[in-house]
Amino acid sequence: MGGRRGSRTQRKHFKQSRENVWKRPKTESSSDPNNPAWQPFATQNPSFDEYYKEQRIVSPEEWDAFMEMLRKPLPAAFRINATSQFCEDIRSQLANDFMKSLQAEAIEGGDLEPIKPLPWYPDNLAWQSNFSRMQLRKNQTLERFHEFLKLETEIGNISRQEAVSMVPPLFLDVRPDHFVLDVCAAPGSKTFQLLEIIYHSAKERFLPDGMVLANDLDVQRCNLLIHQTKRMCTANLIVTNHEGQHFPGCRSHKNFSNGSETTNNLEQSITQLLFDRVLCDVPCSGDGTLRKAPDIWRKWNGGMGNGLHCLQIHIAMRGLSLLKVGGRMVYSTCSMNPVENEAVVAEILRRCGGSVELVDVSNELPQLIRRPGLTKWKVRDKGVWLPSYKDARKLQRNGIVPSMFPSGKNYADLTNNNQKSENGESVNAEDVVQPDDTISSIDDLEEEVSDLPLQRCMRIVPHDQNTGAFFIAVLHKVSHLPAIPDKSATSQGKLSTRSELYENLSDQATEEINGLEVSSVDGADEKILEVASKAEENISEMALEAADEKISEETSEVDEKISEVALEADLVDDEPAGGAPESNSSEAADKKTDSAKTGEKRKLQIQSKWKGVDPVLFFQDETIINSIKTFYGIDESFPFTGHLVTRNKDANHVKRIYYVSKSVKDVLDLNFRVGQQLKITSVGLKMFERQSSREGSSAPCSFRISSEGLPVILPYITKQILYASPADFKHLLQYKSIKFADFVDADFGQKAADLMLGCCVIVLREDHIQADALAIAIGCWKGRSSLSVMVTAMDCQELLERLSARMETEKNGTLAPESLGVLDKKQDMSGENGTPLEDHNVEAMKIQDTNASE
Repeated sequence: MGGRRGSRTQRKHFKQSRENVWKRPKTESSSDPNNPAWQPFATQNPSFDEYYKEQRIVSPEEWDAFMEMLRKPLPAAFRINATSQFCEDIRSQLANDFMKSLQAEAIEGGDLEPIKPLPWYPDNLAWQSNFSRMQLRKNQTLERFHEFLKLETEIGNISRQEAVSMVPPLFLDVRPDHFVLDVCAAPGSKTFQLLEIIYHSAKERFLPDGMVLANDLDVQRCNLLIHQTKRMCTANLIVTNHEGQHFPGCRSHKNFSNGSETTNNLEQSITQLLFDRVLCDVPCSGDGTLRKAPDIWRKWNGGMGNGLHCLQIHIAMRGLSLLKVGGRMVYSTCSMNPVENEAVVAEILRRCGGSVELVDVSNELPQLIRRPGLTKWKVRDKGVWLPSYKDARKLQRNGIVPSMFPSGKNYADLTNNNQKSENGESVNAEDVVQPDDTISSIDDLEEEVSDLPLQRCMRIVPHDQNTGAFFIAVLHKVSHLPAIPDKSATSQGKLSTRSELYENLSDQATEEINGLEVSSVDGADEKILEVASKAEENISEMALEAADEKISEETSEVDEKISEVALEADLVDDEPAGGAPESNSSEAADKKTDSAKTGEKRKLQIQSKWKGVDPVLFFQDETIINSIKTFYGIDESFPFTGHLVTRNKDANHVKRIYYVSKSVKDVLDLNFRVGQQLKITSVGLKMFERQSSREGSSAPCSFRISSEGLPVILPYITKQILYASPADFKHLLQYKSIKFADFVDADFGQKAADLMLGCCVIVLREDHIQADALAIAIGCWKGRSSLSVMVTAMDCQELLERLSARMETEKNGTLAPESLGVLDKKQDMSGENGTPLEDHNVEAMKIQDTNASE
């Protein structure tokens, strides 16, 4: 896929990779008296105990059980791909074969717990076991189960994923026509789950109308995300590489609502990137994953959550600005810290006013044990507890912001009694902290309680259902987001400067909203929050640095951002007929002046290409497209025009052609219109590949059908397709290449010989085995004297196992465990230099046919 030329960037990220705490340097030796033997990770941290006891995330009576569970290894969990054609077979095999055989092992050994489905996950598609790696290799039954997991995971029929990580997508209520944004998507398990839900709800043999856009900041993690989702074989996915808090809105510079001569094509195209559902699984301190990452015990400290709080707010607000009215967003973390959880949700609700509400989902997934969110908590900074921001001001804690506290009140040094706080409520002068106030005792501090419905949030704790810890909040966008209200300073000594910045932002935002059409109000939400978020980031940095000389620099940066908003307003919103009112002429002149300052820089940004990432181009070579359609007899009803993309500028040397769904095509069209603001690292489903062998280049069609794209195009193929009996189909999978005269069915062999030289499709005749919703088919190469498969060894092995199991089930009515062997370790899915085995098969077939002809 795209992005393979960015090796330098990737190497840089590898150098910054996380420390491998499991591997000791070679210099360490247990025989060295000065270097004691390696000891297991300490599963305790006094600071951790003190912090969460004070936060009361569990009752004192539960504390021991809570800590005991945190020190135990996390059970392995996995999910069956609901869209797999073998979904029912795998579920039946787990319930009727492995569950019973592993139960017998548990009875004999007494130390093993059998696998079981997660009771809260729909349709028994998610399972959990308590086996460690050592236990999986302990006996033959467990080893067979382990090999089963590895094979099905590699194929894409199973995804290994932590149980609590499966929860957030279930609360999004995703439908097949939804546009879904996964803001911080890597490593990709939730993205894969979202795609499953979209495909599972769609009509059979038709691509869904919706799509998933998966984004991540880190290039290396994007590659992991691509690897994970590639197993899904989907045309409804785009992977991008952006900062979540600055994700581009892709607003088209043309206002199609103006003018009555707009074509139907333009009316139907999207003019801004908005989503029906948004998943914000934000970066966090991750102490909810202690059971699978024990190195966190020694690294944990109470300030880890404080440093991520503002970033989490910015990402969440950006997600809401990209959410359609009526849409749903899920905010989640794998942290137990209320500063990263309830405090962020509370600040979101305060900023959005009544335009966003916290949804009560207590009736959904009733078998999932969850606890309500906290309504009161404290902030700890440098060993000191701070129950409210007033106390932080007294102690001069410049790195602490008001939104970390339950009330979110900013006790600013105001000069009159009628001023308003950031949530719009009146603030009395006697409530304001004066500079000469001192703090007598930490015990005298008054603890705050939030008046927001934070109990609607969900906390999952480990000892309730033997899982990790997780936090989930479901938000519903009721109406368009309001303009950002005035905000006072968060640090003493910089009040006037920051108040002016927020005032300028608010005034600018109001001007933009007044000039927008009703149809583009979502665009106003997105623009206001984008610039306000950047401004607030600068302001929070000022608070942390607490340096007076930085004020002027930060002020100029925010002024520049405000100028960019003015420029965007000019670009997005066309002037109505008759021009602007005279009273706004000076404002328009100011905007043009600002545009002149920043226009050149902005133009260069739009026209530049993303370094290290291959371009995304629509494939429009009619000669190649027509040759493909003619050779395979592709039905005219299959949507070809505008749905093929490539990652190579040179059309004469295109190696791979990707297919995209209608929804992805619309997003790509929009991205081209706005100057390719999206940095796309992967898009589309690999549909066709150019033949690299000498014989392949002499075939009537130089492109063969990819295994990934075959299920999508299969119903529309009318040529180069044959239906094989189960015996011949199995022989192809076993021997990889068979001469025409050697097929069991002589008629099939003759039909294969009559095919044109090149790629063909062999479909299993389903009337000989149990019928399936989707046909089982493989791509093959028709040579001069033989038929050779173009499928990886792993895919062949998996298909053989499934067919054997099905025929045994049809014969005896039960699954036969002995028919489900493991993958031959001598078989590998790739050759030297990572070349796919299917390419080696083509080369081997060419040599074999040449020898036969000689």
